[in-house]
Amino acid sequence: MPATAPATAFDTRAVKTWLLDLQARIVAALEAADGLPFRTDAWERPEGGGGISRLIEEGRVFERGGVNFSHVTGSQLPPSASAHRPELAGRRWEAMGVSLVLHPRNPYAPTVHMNVRCFVALKDGEAPVWWFGGGMDLTPYYGFAEDAQHFHATCKAALDPFGADLHPRFKAWCDRYFFLKHRNEPRGIGGVFYDDFSESGFDPAFAMTKSVGDAFLAAYLPILERRKDTGYGERERDFQAYRRGRYVEFNLVYDRGTLFGLQSGGRTESILMSLPPIVKWRYDWYPEAGTPEASLYTDFLTARDWI
Repeated sequence: MPATAPATAFDTRAVKTWLLDLQARIVAALEAADGLPFRTDAWERPEGGGGISRLIEEGRVFERGGVNFSHVTGSQLPPSASAHRPELAGRRWEAMGVSLVLHPRNPYAPTVHMNVRCFVALKDGEAPVWWFGGGMDLTPYYGFAEDAQHFHATCKAALDPFGADLHPRFKAWCDRYFFLKHRNEPRGIGGVFYDDFSESGFDPAFAMTKSVGDAFLAAYLPILERRKDTGYGERERDFQAYRRGRYVEFNLVYDRGTLFGLQSGGRTESILMSLPPIVKWRYDWYPEAGTPEASLYTDFLTARDWI
């Protein structure tokens, strides 16, 4: 749970410097993978703060993708932030983070999400209450065991230096969080997820979050390179569009980051940048047994130990 810490314990400048560098490093690697540049869109928030959105649409590899940095402030916590900590309601707040979602064009290349963030709740005369959150998760349309194993092993390697208990905790948390209750199915094959993390103080919590963010490229780029040139047809694109509908449903119904952004008066274009550009819904559709599409459900959309 978040911990009350002395004001000197939380280093806003260090966190912001690392986040901006992380965004720059990830975008540079993704531009190299795609071959086209990302657009840069800096913005300001009327209530306080702003951000830098880096995005690509109709790229050679990425049909849509974005890597957003934001550093925003407010006078009162929105409901999504205070729901689990009602004692913090009414406090001023400060939040910053990097959030990315990538939707490759090729149906054999998975969608991926990563987010690292920190939050500070402030009240005059009291020590700030701060915590870190983040993680990454993979959403394939056609499953490959070697991709799942690589992604999860990279997540585990990022966390192991900070405690053997962290990866099992954060993997299970990810499986619970990225779950569509109304569909009774996971969004993808998971990864790691954590929130409200301030264990052991600022330096260890920040170091762990940096390790997670810095591991993203190693977790995802090898998978993208293996799949981005795989041949596909209209059948695969059609199934990809259908499964993307689940991504939209989760982000608009359950995702805490989306809800926080909208409730706090965030920039709508940047918040909804995570949604895929081409999506389909069908009434009561199920894949035919024995097909690659059916195996996504039976073999991959299950909470299992991939390592």
